[in-house]
Amino acid sequence: MTKKSYSKNWLLWGKGIMAGLLLAGSLQVPALADSALRDEVRVAMYLDLGSTYKSTAPAVTLQAGSPWRVGTEAVGTWLQFESGQSVRFSVDGYKVKALESADWNTVAAAVKVLQGTADKPVAFVQNNLAGKLYEVYTGPYATASEAQTAATRVATSIASYLKGQSPAVQGSFYAAGGAFATEGEAEAVRSSIGSNAAVAMTAPGQYAVWVGGAANEVEASTVQAALSQSYPQVSWQVESGLAPTVLLLRQDVTLNLDSPSPVKHIQVAGSDPRVTIQDSDDSLIQVSERNGRSYRGSFEVSRYNGVLALVNQVPMDQYLYSVVAAEVPSSWPQESLKAQAVAARSYALYNANLNKFKIAGLVDTTLSQVYNGAEKEVASVISAVDSTSGEVLMANGQVIEGLFSSNSGGITADPTEIWGNETPIYTAVTSSGDQSAESALFDWYYVLLNNGQTGYVREDNTAMTGTTTAAGLNKLTVTTSSVMVRKLPMIQSNVDPVAKLNPGDQAVILDKVSESSSYAWIRGPYSSEELLAALKGKTTTEVSGPIQSLEITQRGPSGRVIQVKANGQIIDVKYPDALRSALNGLPSTLFDIVPTGRYTVQSAGGAAQSATVSSDMKIQTASGLQAWSGGNLVVMNESQEARVLNQTQKFLFIGQGNGHGLGLSQWGAKGMADQGYDYRQILQHYYQNVTIDKR
Repeated sequence: MTKKSYSKNWLLWGKGIMAGLLLAGSLQVPALADSALRDEVRVAMYLDLGSTYKSTAPAVTLQAGSPWRVGTEAVGTWLQFESGQSVRFSVDGYKVKALESADWNTVAAAVKVLQGTADKPVAFVQNNLAGKLYEVYTGPYATASEAQTAATRVATSIASYLKGQSPAVQGSFYAAGGAFATEGEAEAVRSSIGSNAAVAMTAPGQYAVWVGGAANEVEASTVQAALSQSYPQVSWQVESGLAPTVLLLRQDVTLNLDSPSPVKHIQVAGSDPRVTIQDSDDSLIQVSERNGRSYRGSFEVSRYNGVLALVNQVPMDQYLYSVVAAEVPSSWPQESLKAQAVAARSYALYNANLNKFKIAGLVDTTLSQVYNGAEKEVASVISAVDSTSGEVLMANGQVIEGLFSSNSGGITADPTEIWGNETPIYTAVTSSGDQSAESALFDWYYVLLNNGQTGYVREDNTAMTGTTTAAGLNKLTVTTSSVMVRKLPMIQSNVDPVAKLNPGDQAVILDKVSESSSYAWIRGPYSSEELLAALKGKTTTEVSGPIQSLEITQRGPSGRVIQVKANGQIIDVKYPDALRSALNGLPSTLFDIVPTGRYTVQSAGGAAQSATVSSDMKIQTASGLQAWSGGNLVVMNESQEARVLNQTQKFLFIGQGNGHGLGLSQWGAKGMADQGYDYRQILQHYYQNVTIDKR
C-alpha cells in the first residue's frame, strides 16, 4: 500500500524543529528600528511586565568560574567573591514575614509547604546573642495591597506551623543606625538586636545596621524611637530608601532543607536598587534557577514593578552562539546556519533598539529567541556566527526584525494572513525544503480494530496479512508484542494509547499517513467543550455553544486560514494568526477542519448534500438496508478512500507547518542549503526588498 496523496473529497491534507519564533498572540505589526548597531544585547530572565511577560523568582543564585565582583555603575566594585562561591540575590520591597523560629524543623516544614504555593519563600538565619533565629519571608510583591492579600494566603498555607504568630506585611522603611568600617563591627551590634535586623552596606567599605523592614514611615519611626532608647550609644534615623543602592547582607538557608547550610545572600535595597555582577576573567556565570545554565557577559539584578528583575548583558555574537544552536540543529549545512545567524542578529538588534521589554530588548524564551547560555555553543554555529559577524537585514537604511519560524509547510505566509495588513518585506513564497522535516520519520497506518476503535500504528511494527475486507481494505498484523495503537500518528508518552496489539492480532488499514511533525500534523479531535474552553477570553464576541459546526470561511494568499465560523458566527480574534491559540494551540494556520460526525453525499447529478451522523441513520450493507447500531462507521468514496464517522461531533485539525510562517523557514533554509544555495541567496528568497549589510 502506498502512502496516499490526500484527496480534497475528504480533506486537504497538510504536509507539515522548534516551535515558531513568536507564540500565537505575540506578533506585532512590523516597523523599522534604529540602524545603530549595538555590540551587546540585554536579555531578561526574570521580569514582571504583567500580561506582556512574566517570569518571577524570589531570589537567584549565582556563581562564576573565576573570581567575581558585585558593584554599581556609579561607584564600581562593592564586594568580591571567589571562583565557585555561590551567592543569592533578591530585591527589597513589599514582602510578607511568614514566621520566625529557633526550631529548624518547623522552619523547613513551612518552607516546603510554601514552595508548593504561589508565595515562594526565602529563609534566613541570624546568629544572635540569644542563639540562632530563622526567619521566613515571601515576596516581594508589587504593592502593599498585594502583600496584604498574600499574607492571608500564607497564614492559611502554613497555619499548623505558626504557633500563635501572624504573617505580616513588611516594606522598605527601616531604622538605620551606626557608621562602621567593617562588616564585623556592624554584625556585633546587629546580633544584640536580633529579629528584623540586618547589616547594611551603604557604600564600599561602609556599613550600618538596618532594623525593621516596616511597611510605612510611621511604623519605621516607632522602631527608631524604641531603638534610640534601647541602644542610645548608636545614632538612629529613619531610612526610607533615599540612598540609590544599599546592600542588606544576610545568610540564606533556603537551598538545603535537610540541614541548614548558610549561603551569602545580598538583598538589594534603596531608591534605585541595582547591581551588576561580573567575573574577572571573562569566564561563565551560572544561574542555578535557570536549570544551572552558565552564561557569558554580565548580569544586572534590579527591582522593576516592585519585584526582582535579572538581565544578562552579553556581546551580540556570543548571544548568537547560543541562540542559533538552540533554534536549529548544529549539524545542518553551514549556509543554513549562516542564514539563521543573520536573521537572528537582525531580530535581536531590532528589538534591542526598541527595548521591547522595557529594561531589556529580549527575553530568553520563544517569546524572543530561545537562549540557553554557553551550554549550547558548538563549533559549527560559532563559525557561522563569526563568518557573518555584523551582518544584518536592512530595508530603507534600517534594520528589519528578521522574523522566522520553524517550518512554513511548503509556502511562507503573507503578512495579511498574520497581522491583517501588508508589508513589502514579507510575502508568500514557496518553501519546498520544508518537507525534509519528515524525511527520517516513519509512516503510520490508520487502522480499525476488531472492537470498532480506531487509531494509528507505526509502519515498522507491522506486516501485511495478505487478506482484505469485503470492501477491499487491506489488513495488517504486528510483528512485536505490546505495539501501541496511538490516538495520533506520533508517540505521546503522556497520552494513554487506544489499545495494544500483539502478534496474531489483526486490524483493517484505513489510511497511511506521515508521522506528525513540524511539516505535517494532526491535532484533535476536539469536542465542543474543549474548543469553547480554548476560545474563552480570546475573541471579541464570546462564541455561544455548544459548537455544532466549525468551518473555514476565508483563506489568504498562501492558503492559510484567516476566518473561521462556529455555528455560523465568526470567531473574531484580534488578528488572523491568533486563530492558532484560539483553536487549542494549533501549530500553524495552514490547516483543514474535519468534523467527525458530518459527511457529504454527491448525487449522480453532481449535487452535494452535507448531513450529520444520527442514530436513526440507515446503512446500505451487503445484507441490505440496516439501522446503524452506533460506534465508528467506515465510509468510502469513489476512489476507495476510507473515512471514519461517529456521533461524537468532534473536530479534527489536519495541517502543515509550524509557527507563524513569516520570513525565513528554518527547514526551508536547510533544504535550499542542501541544494547548493548560499546564505545570501537563502535570505533574499525569504525576505523581499532587503539588503544584507555589515554594520
